Amino acid sequence: MTKTGNTDHLIHKIIEGIEEVKGQNTTIIDLSGIENAVAKYFIIADGTSNTQVNAIAESIKKTVSKNLQQKPWHVEGEENAEWILMDYVDVVAHVMQRPIREFYNLEELWGDAKVMQLKND
Repeated sequence: MTKTGNTDHLIHKIIEGIEEVKGQNTTIIDLSGIENAVAKYFIIADGTSNTQVNAIAESIKKTVSKNLQQKPWHVEGEENAEWILMDYVDVVAHVMQRPIREFYNLEELWGDAKVMQLKND
């Protein structure tokens, strides 16, 4: 997985934010080799409830802002917290409740991408 320095730091801080509040099943999808992809990377994690999904999204925002002085360009889904999408332009974080994640199955949707599942603690 090849990343530029800034993208690498952003991915690292997003994952740190996810792990801070015990997000589960974190996956990185490398879309950089796919023509016309909407971003270079997707990071997907799931939470067990809308409360945890909100907490994960807030932790990502806080961690990235504090360490990299970046805010998401766009955020969707905070109202019902079943699926919160956080667009950092090159990297898009998807925080989902597990049933929503299983239904949409983004990993399979981008079948040509490289997928890396991170180890859960």
